[in-house]
Amino acid sequence: MKLELKAALVTGAGHRVGRALAVALGNERMRVAVHYHDAEEGAHETVAMIQRAGGQAIALKGDLSTGAGPDELIGAAMSRLGALDVVVNSAAVMMRTPMGKVTVEDWDFMFALNLRAPFFIAQAAAKVMTSGGSIVNIADLAAYETWPEFVPHAISKAGVVKMTSALARLLAPAVRVNAVAPGAVLLPPGTTDAVAGHFADTTPLGRLGSPEDVAEAMLYLLRADYVTGETLIVDGGRHVRK
Repeated sequence: MKLELKAALVTGAGHRVGRALAVALGNERMRVAVHYHDAEEGAHETVAMIQRAGGQAIALKGDLSTGAGPDELIGAAMSRLGALDVVVNSAAVMMRTPMGKVTVEDWDFMFALNLRAPFFIAQAAAKVMTSGGSIVNIADLAAYETWPEFVPHAISKAGVVKMTSALARLLAPAVRVNAVAPGAVLLPPGTTDAVAGHFADTTPLGRLGSPEDVAEAMLYLLRADYVTGETLIVDGGRHVRK
């Protein structure tokens, strides 16, 4: 896929990894719809960063945890961009939920945003995307490992991995669907230096990653026209430690 001037939607692009993904598309001179829910100021900062990088950008607000949110967002993106070639499902929530303290409300909220929303975004996008379009879902290394305090999150991300392969089969050949599963590329706010150092020391490549590492993987999947149904793990080798 030649990315210049193509139209893209990135969900959850007001901060953190989502912002890096949107800016990377801006660097390719794409037209980017920057989705946000609460991070309005951050979304407009992302828009400005994309414009400085040579791309075009707009900010679109939407609550993807609602049943109607995904369809409404795709409709808004089509209305503003006039086309849709790329969708990056980045919006997600990662909540600390130790076993024994998980609530139904926490579970439902995480699954609504992390798994249900990207599915229905993909379903709506597939109806309007141009042939040769591409969807990239952001999964998580937690889909492959057991993190005791993040079990519901991990289950939702394992669902994203399965969803990716299923949609790749169902939407081929018109639309390719792949995923990126980041490891320790951006630690939660408040992470101590000791914890960050432990993650780096126990990573085979000897360092933490960055949001830009995830963006590079996304760009590869967008350009790789003979790749679909794959989840590319970007974790410095943590998944091969054992």
